[in-house]
Amino acid sequence: MNTIFALWIRGLKAFARNKISLIFSLIFPFFFVYVFGAIFRNDAIENPIAYMLSGVIITTVFESSLNLASSTVDDMVSGFMKEVLVSPARRITVAIGQILSAATVATVQGILILILGMFIGIKFTKWTTPVLVLVSMICVGLVFSGVGLFLATMVRSGQTFQIVKTAITMPLTFISGAYIPLSLLPDSLRTVAYFNPMTYATAFFRMIVLEKTHLLPEELVREGLAIEINGFIVTPVMSFIIICLIGLFFLILATRSFVKTDFSKLNRSSTDASALWG
Repeated sequence: MNTIFALWIRGLKAFARNKISLIFSLIFPFFFVYVFGAIFRNDAIENPIAYMLSGVIITTVFESSLNLASSTVDDMVSGFMKEVLVSPARRITVAIGQILSAATVATVQGILILILGMFIGIKFTKWTTPVLVLVSMICVGLVFSGVGLFLATMVRSGQTFQIVKTAITMPLTFISGAYIPLSLLPDSLRTVAYFNPMTYATAFFRMIVLEKTHLLPEELVREGLAIEINGFIVTPVMSFIIICLIGLFFLILATRSFVKTDFSKLNRSSTDASALWG
């Protein structure tokens, strides 16, 4: 537990010290809200600003969670991870500490954007909504922190990881419905979106933020809060179950990969593209 707590605190301190990154992480999401909110309108959406903000918030949590891979790769290359692992700490506790740290940072970033969003369009009428929003962000943070840790053990170069991260985050965010409603996507991209885990995370989170839990499945589809695949409606609750299953799979995969990784083969010059996948 001491190892987990120490790594968790270390991650929070690193996040708090990087003030420039924190400021941009708060400003940049509202740029997307302004641009996409002005372009895409839907008469079925009562509050377009809150609709866009909910997608931006969960996307921020997703991208911040994946940043775990970047910091973990840096720790591997700098030698910090070797120093930690020569201690009596078990690798599984180090992996858990890394995941919890990233999920917490991602959740904090989501909360900060949510607080700012409450001044420009997001409104809660039920006391349970903020609790459900918080739980949802934590769950999504844990899921994609597991994905991030798995990537860190596979992509052992910080330079290479930035390329991989961009290749992953860009398509996953833009075809998830977070910025552009799925109904506006071409049929081919909409089909791809059905295999995108962020599509389900966005639908579930957006339903909670907009307080639409009382709507029927057909109404949720009409408002872009549920996914219809060939007549079958994937409700937000089903979306949450899908996300949990994906998260469980990657958490197990990430911890197993982290435990088996040979950190002694990593060095400070490990920055070339040949470090990818091995």
